[in-house]
Amino acid sequence: MAGLLGTTSSSSATSLLTCRRSISSSSSSSSSKPSIRALSFHPGQHQGRRLYGGIGVPVKKGRSHFSVSNVATEITPAQEQAQKLSKENQRPVYPFAAIVGQDEMKLCLLLNVIDPKIGGVMIMGDRGTGKSTTVRSLVDLLPEITVVAADPFNSDPEDPESMGMEVREKLIKGETLPTVKTKINMVDLPLGATEDRVCGTIDIEKALTEGVKAFEPGLLAKANRGILYVDEVNLLDDHLVDVLLDSAASGWNTVEREGISISHPARFILIGSGNPEEGELRPQLLDRFGMHAQVGTVRDAELRVKIVEERARFDKNPKEFRETYNTDQGKLQEQISSARSRLSSVQIDHELRVKISRVCAELNVDGLRGDIVTNRAAKALAALKGRDQVTSEDIAVVIPNCLRHRLRKDPLESIDSGLLVIEKFYEVFS
Repeated sequence: MAGLLGTTSSSSATSLLTCRRSISSSSSSSSSKPSIRALSFHPGQHQGRRLYGGIGVPVKKGRSHFSVSNVATEITPAQEQAQKLSKENQRPVYPFAAIVGQDEMKLCLLLNVIDPKIGGVMIMGDRGTGKSTTVRSLVDLLPEITVVAADPFNSDPEDPESMGMEVREKLIKGETLPTVKTKINMVDLPLGATEDRVCGTIDIEKALTEGVKAFEPGLLAKANRGILYVDEVNLLDDHLVDVLLDSAASGWNTVEREGISISHPARFILIGSGNPEEGELRPQLLDRFGMHAQVGTVRDAELRVKIVEERARFDKNPKEFRETYNTDQGKLQEQISSARSRLSSVQIDHELRVKISRVCAELNVDGLRGDIVTNRAAKALAALKGRDQVTSEDIAVVIPNCLRHRLRKDPLESIDSGLLVIEKFYEVFS
C-alpha cells in the first residue's frame, strides 16, 4: 500500500459573503445557542415571496401559509458530557492501515477524501471481501472541516451554496456566525430506512394546532458535506433510489408535505457497496458514482492466513490492535492532509486533457461526467503522490475506475472489467 500511495461564483454568493463579519474565537464559546428549524402558522396573513432553497418564490395572496422561524434550544453541560461519553464508547473500527490487499478499492476511497467533487465510489465484489469493513475504517482518516456551530446541516460559513436557509438569513442580516471544527460525517443509510427518515419530516398536526413545529432533519441533512454510505446499494428500494438521484443531481433536498416546502443543502460523497450476484444497479444511479472499484477474493494462501490472523487479533483486543497501527494511521492522515492542501496547485497539460476526452469519445461514453471525473481523479492521485503535475501514468491508474461503469448500453450487460478502457488508453496515449 505504501508503494501505491506515493466553483463557480454568482452575484448572490458575492453579496452574502461581503456581509459576513469576522468572527472571533471567543464569541463562540458562551453566546452560541443551537437552533432548530421551525414552522410558524400565521392564519390570515400573507406576504409577497417565500424563501425556497435560498430563492424567493412568489406566494399567492389571500391564503394562509407557513413561514420559517427559529426556535432556540440550549445544550446543558450534562448533555455535552453524555455526547462525549457516547463518542468514547463507540464500537471500535478496524484500522484502514491494517487492511490487507484490495489496493484498488483503498485508492478510490482515498482519492474521494482528497477531492470530494470526484463524486463517490461504487464498490462491487464477492461477499466477505472486506468492502464494508474498509469503507467504515475510513472514518478515522477523515479530515476536519469548519461548520457553523449548532447547525443541523453542517453549513459552510464561506460557501453560500452549502448553507441552510437559516444561516443565509443571518448572513443577509449581518449577524456573526460562530464556527467550530468537526470531522467529516460518515452516515450509514440502512436498506430498511423510510423516506421520512432519509429526507426529514414535518409534524403537520402539531403545526396546525399549536402553530409551531420544528423541522426534523433526516439522514441527507446529516450527510451534507460528508459521506453517505449505502451497503448493498443494489438492493435499495426504488423510491429511496429516486430520492438519492434527486439529491445527487441538485445538491439540495426538498421536503414536500401538504403544501409546505422545506429545502436544505445535501451535497455528499456517495459510497455504495454490493454483490453483483444479488442484482445490478439502475444505470441512472450507477452514473452518479464518480468511480467504480471491483473487489475480488484473495487467492494467495499466505495472504489469506495473514488476513485471518489480523482479524483474530482485532476481535480479541480491539483497543490494543488499533494502538499497533497508530503510527501508520498518523502517516496516512498527514498524507491526506498534505494532498488536500496541494490539490489546488496540481496542473494537467492541455494535451493530456485532449487525450482523455479522445478515449471517452472513442469508447462512446455518454455525457461528459467521464471526462470530468478522470481529470479530477488524476489530479488527486498526483497530489497524493506529492507532485504538482499530472503524468500519463496517473491517468493510466485511474481511468479504468472512472469509465468502465459508463460503457454499458444494455442494462442486462455486466460491467466491463476495464480491459476495453485500458486497451483504448494505450492506443490513444502511445
